[in-house]
Amino acid sequence: MQELSIGIDIGGTNTEIGLVDRKGNIWAENKISTSDYPEVDDYVTALTSAINESLKAVTENYVLKGIGIGAPNGNYYTGSIEFAPNLHWKGVVPLVKLLNQNFHVNMALTNDANAAAMGEMIYGAAKGMKDFIVITLGTGLGSGIVVDGKVVYGHDGFAGEVGHTIYDPQGRLCGCGRKGCLETYASATGMKKTVIEFLSKTSEKSLLSSIPEKDLNSKIIYEAAVKGDKIALEAFDYTARILGLKLADSVAYTSPEAIFLFGGLALAGDYILKPTKKYMEENILQIFKNKVKLEISGLMGKNAAVLGAAALIWDEKSE
Repeated sequence: MQELSIGIDIGGTNTEIGLVDRKGNIWAENKISTSDYPEVDDYVTALTSAINESLKAVTENYVLKGIGIGAPNGNYYTGSIEFAPNLHWKGVVPLVKLLNQNFHVNMALTNDANAAAMGEMIYGAAKGMKDFIVITLGTGLGSGIVVDGKVVYGHDGFAGEVGHTIYDPQGRLCGCGRKGCLETYASATGMKKTVIEFLSKTSEKSLLSSIPEKDLNSKIIYEAAVKGDKIALEAFDYTARILGLKLADSVAYTSPEAIFLFGGLALAGDYILKPTKKYMEENILQIFKNKVKLEISGLMGKNAAVLGAAALIWDEKSE
């Protein structure tokens, strides 16, 4: 009989659902709009219906081993989403407890970057590794840190916030309320800000000059870089310099075998990978030089968020 787990990725706009086997094959998928449900009880009702629809779509015999959830500010220890800024539901939302009323199976919840790290270890490029870091380069910068085969959660469930280590105390205002956090520079949003700043300080001709700020994104910047645009190339170098510096610091904490870059900005490939590696090696402690691989995630192009969430259940079961 086929063993399946459900992976749920909760985003600010949509929630993705998938039934996943141990090999990472997705047997059924579904989606609901997160933003359509300002009341969490209504959301849980809609999520329950979507899960049941997915289960009905599987025609072979199976056993459901559990439900794994990746969510902003998800706390692994409590099963709650806590003060997530981009969700309607404020305060502490005991999502696992609420969902357990409808599904009496093993459940695990964590933040989306930790789920990505788990997915990388079970389905991706970190197979066989026990010490690595996943950096998600999207709207912000998320990170999942794995030490000795286990995701690092810390005493309260919120360990591993590399994106909120500070690069410049007098720097850009971060959504967390502080200034100069790494994610305000090394993220898709951060790169956009960098380009806007560069354009405001130069008379240099650029393919990006005519793009309205609201339309500018990391994909457009990447496409300009491919065409040799000087501002775009400088923006990649600036982003990589800051990211490489902070990754050098991260290496000193856990001595990972590899660091994997994932997310929209990582789609730029060598435009972000090569300079980041260069700056990381320039700033890294001597004993770590040339020991840490920096690679693009093995889950790029797949439904990594769902796979990662589902992987939480296989990890739970293996303990």
